[in-house]
Amino acid sequence: MEITVNQKNYPVSESCSIEQLFAEVLQIPVQGIAVAINQTIISKTEWPERLLRDGDRLTIIKATQGG
Repeated sequence: MEITVNQKNYPVSESCSIEQLFAEVLQIPVQGIAVAINQTIISKTEWPERLLRDGDRLTIIKATQGG
């Protein structure tokens, strides 16, 4: 199946969770990150259990420091 992350397509397995997406596909640290799927914010506590579906559109927002 295929999902879109910040306007870039990625193939993922049918049983891929948000947590697995970060660890295995994107390989980026999760500190300071917020995730929305199809324009709905997903709580970090839901990441291990929330399975992605074909066609999901994820928006990943990384907090930055600044003034």
